[in-house]
Amino acid sequence: MSQIARIRDTAQERRLQAERLIGPEALREAQALRFRVFSDELKATLKGAEGGLDQDDFDRHCAHIGVRDLNTGHLVATTRLLDHTAARGIGHFYSEEEFNLHGLAHLQGPVLEIGRTCVDPAYRNGGTIAVLWGELAEVLNQGHYRYLMGCASIPMQDGGVQAHAIMQRLRERYLCTEHLRAEPKKPIPHQELPANVIAELPPLLKAYMRLGAKICGEPCWDEDFQVADVFILLKRDELCPRYARHFKAAM
Repeated sequence: MSQIARIRDTAQERRLQAERLIGPEALREAQALRFRVFSDELKATLKGAEGGLDQDDFDRHCAHIGVRDLNTGHLVATTRLLDHTAARGIGHFYSEEEFNLHGLAHLQGPVLEIGRTCVDPAYRNGGTIAVLWGELAEVLNQGHYRYLMGCASIPMQDGGVQAHAIMQRLRERYLCTEHLRAEPKKPIPHQELPANVIAELPPLLKAYMRLGAKICGEPCWDEDFQVADVFILLKRDELCPRYARHFKAAM
C-alpha cells in the first residue's frame, strides 16, 4: 500500500494516497475525471461523451494510476501508462497518432508512455503531483524502464499566442533531438506574437521540465482537445537530482 501524504491547505489537512486503478469501476472513475477536466475546461470533443466519460481504444491496453483524497473518497488525479510491449501489440504508441517519432526504434532500453494526465482543479498543487509521481516511480522501477515519453498540452483557445510564446521559452532551454525527433503531423498555425506577451508554462508541462524532461520538436495541433501537444522525453539516468530520489534505481 502506498504511503499517505498529508497536505495542509487553507481549509483542512488533506490525506492523499496513490493507487493502481484496477478493474472496470476504477477505470470508469478515471475516465469520468478525465471527462470533467477535458470537456469542462478545454471544451474537448471526446469519445464516450454521452456517458460522461473520456474513453478510447488505448484504455484497455494501459495501466492506470491515480491519487485519491481519503477524506472524501474521490479520485483527484490520474494518468495512464502504455509500455513498449503493449504498444507493439496495438501497432503503435498513442503519441504516434500525432507525431512521426524519428529514432524511436533505436532507443536503448524499455520505454513507457504516459498520457491523459489530469488533476482536479481544486487539487492542482505540487503535493498532488508529487504523490502521483511517487506511484509513477514505482511503476518505472518495477518495469526497469529507461525512458518515459508522452505529450504535454498547451491550451489553444487564444488562437495559439500562448503556445508560440511558451515554445520560444522551451526551445531555448529544453529542446533536445539527440535521442529522438518528434515531427508533428499537424503543426500549429503560425502566429505573430505581441511584443509584451507573457508565457506561463502549464503546471503539468512545468512539472515534466523540473523532472529533467526535454522536448523533441515542434508541437502538434490537437483540434479535438483544442490544445498544442508538445512531445516530451525523459531519460531515466538524466533525471534532475532534486527529484531523482523519487525514481530510485530498481533493485
